[in-house]
Amino acid sequence: MPTYKPRVISLTKSPGQTFGFYLRVEKNEEGHLIRCLEMGGPAELSGMRDGDRILRVNGTFVDGLPHSEVVELVRNGGASVTFHILDESSYKQAKSLGVNLSDPQSTPVANGAAKETPKPKLCYLVKSSSGFGFSLRSVRGEQGLFMTEVLPGGVADNAGVRNEDRLLEVNGENIENSTHDEVVEKIKLGGKSIMFLLVDKETDRLYCNKKAKIGAWSPTVKFLSQQPHFINMTKGSDGYGFLLREEPNQSGHFVKDIDKGSPAEKAGLREMDRVVAVNGKEVDSCGHDQVVDRIRQCSNKCCLLVVDKDTDQMYKQGKVSPMLFWEEMKDSNSPPSYTEALSLPAPVQPSTSVKDREEELKPKLCRMEKTSAGYGFHLNGVEGVHGQYIAEVVKGGAADVAGLENEDIVIEVNGENVEQSTHAEAVEMIRKSGNSLEMLVASKNVYKQLKAKGVTITPALLGETSRGKARTAETPEPNRKGEQETKEEEEEEEEEEVQPETPPQRERQRTPSASSSSSEDSIDEKF
Repeated sequence: MPTYKPRVISLTKSPGQTFGFYLRVEKNEEGHLIRCLEMGGPAELSGMRDGDRILRVNGTFVDGLPHSEVVELVRNGGASVTFHILDESSYKQAKSLGVNLSDPQSTPVANGAAKETPKPKLCYLVKSSSGFGFSLRSVRGEQGLFMTEVLPGGVADNAGVRNEDRLLEVNGENIENSTHDEVVEKIKLGGKSIMFLLVDKETDRLYCNKKAKIGAWSPTVKFLSQQPHFINMTKGSDGYGFLLREEPNQSGHFVKDIDKGSPAEKAGLREMDRVVAVNGKEVDSCGHDQVVDRIRQCSNKCCLLVVDKDTDQMYKQGKVSPMLFWEEMKDSNSPPSYTEALSLPAPVQPSTSVKDREEELKPKLCRMEKTSAGYGFHLNGVEGVHGQYIAEVVKGGAADVAGLENEDIVIEVNGENVEQSTHAEAVEMIRKSGNSLEMLVASKNVYKQLKAKGVTITPALLGETSRGKARTAETPEPNRKGEQETKEEEEEEEEEEVQPETPPQRERQRTPSASSSSSEDSIDEKF
C-alpha cells in the first residue's frame, strides 16, 4: 500500500491580520478543506493550495473531528499555528484505499524549509490601553514563572506568548532565580514595551528529558513584529549609490545620501539604516574604514543586513544581536534585490517575452485631479485591518484615465506607504490630499510576485524617471454614475461595505479576525 507524506506548514500572522484562507466542510466532500486563499497571504505564500485537506493542527489529528472543534483548535493557536496538510488528489486516493492518515509520515517544514530544533523564543510586547494581556503564575515549591490568562487577540497573544510558557528573561536579564514580586517589578519598570525570552511547554519538556540546559544565546526571532532586512545589490556604473557614515553619539555604521535610482535605493536601502553585517560577517566591532573595505571587496555584488531605528531599538532592549535573524535565515535563500528578482523564474505564459515579464513586475504610479465627480473609485478594505485595494473604478473617470484598475493593491498615497495602515487611516490620507492625488499601486499578480521574492515595492522600481512617468489623468467629463459613487465614497465612508473574494456558494462579509457562514451544502470559517 502506498504511503502519503503530508506537508507541514507553520503559519504566522501579524496583529489584526488573518492567515488568509477559509476552512470549509462541504457536501459530498470528505475532510476539512482549504478554500479561497487570499492573494499574497501567509497561507498562499507558504504553499497551501485550494482543496488541500488539513490533517493536524498543532500536532492534533483532526481529520475525523467535527468542524467546530477544528476551528477552535486553529483559533486557540493564536498568531502561529502548524498545519499538517495533504493535497486533494492524494487525500482522496488515501481515503479510497483506507490508509490510516493519523500515522505521521512527514518531515516538518516552515515556509518551505525543514523545521528547526526547538528553541526558546523572543517576544516583544507594546502595551495597549488594556495592558499587555497576560498574567504571571508561580507555584509554591516549584521553580519558574509561567504565563497564564493570555487574552486571545491581546498584545501578548499577538506577540507569540502562550499559556504555560515559562519565562526565562525580561529585557535581556535572566529571572529564573527571581521571586514573583521581583519579576513583576521588572515588568513594571519596563514601561510601555518589554522583551521576553520564553520557552513553551513542549520545548521545556524536551530539554528536561535530555537533561540539557536551555540556551538563551540562540532563541528564535520569528515572533518579533519587526525584523532586519537583507539588502542585495549589484554595483552600477557609479557604484552602489550610498554613503556610509558614523554618527555622533551613536554606535554603528549608518547609511546616508542614497542616490535616486541607484542600486541601493532599488534594493530597499533607507536613510539611517544601520549596517549590521556585510555578506554574513558582523561589523559592529569593526571600524569605519574596515566596513568600507569589506563593501569594496564585494566586487560587483554585495549583501547587507540592516536594521531601521525601531528594529534596532527592539533588539537592543532584549540585549540580543540582529545577527540572530541572519543565523535563522542563513539556510534559506535570502530575499533578492529587484534586479535579481527579475531574473528568477516567474509563473508567466511561455509566450511572454523577457521584456513583458519585467514590465509585469512593476507597480504603477497614478496621478489624478479631482473633478466635480470626485476621483471616481472606491477604496476597499476592512476596518482595523491592514491592506487596501481599488474597487468600482468609474469608466472615463479621473482614476480610470490615470490607470487605476479594479483590485489594484494600494502601496503608497502621496508618497506615504499605506501597506500597514488601516482602512480608516488610508481614507483619511486621501481626504486630506485636496484636489490632487498620487497613488502607487500594483495589480494582484505583480504585488504577489514581488512580495514573494522579498522585494520592497517603491516608485524606484519604475526607474530613475519614475516621477516623470507617472500616468496623469486629464480632467474628464463627469457622469451621473461617477458622481453618485464619489458622494458615497466621501460622505458615507464609515458605512462603506467591504466586498472581499468569497466562495461561490455564499457571500460573506469579512471581519478583522474571522467570519463564518453555513448553508445546507457547506460550512466554512475564515482564518
